[in-house]
Amino acid sequence: MEDNCSNKICGDKKKLIARANRVEGQIRGIKRMIEEDAYCDDVLNQISSAKAALDGIAKVILENHLRKCVVSGIKNNEENKVIDELIYTLGKMMK
Repeated sequence: MEDNCSNKICGDKKKLIARANRVEGQIRGIKRMIEEDAYCDDVLNQISSAKAALDGIAKVILENHLRKCVVSGIKNNEENKVIDELIYTLGKMMK
């Protein structure tokens, strides 16, 4: 299906990269907190924030994928392939 999508990463790449950079900073902060023996609850809260930020990035990419790549695949009569790929991807995301 990826051949049907004009963009490998759909959406505003600059915004996605900025969000990924923030997550990267959060992860570095978590590592530093662990190294400095920070209070467990504080570390867990930071982990939760980083996971939520990653989920936000995934949501943007998934939404654009659905609107562009999946629609394109369906228009090209590749419904089964598109649906199978989407089910597989969503299954991995929900683990």
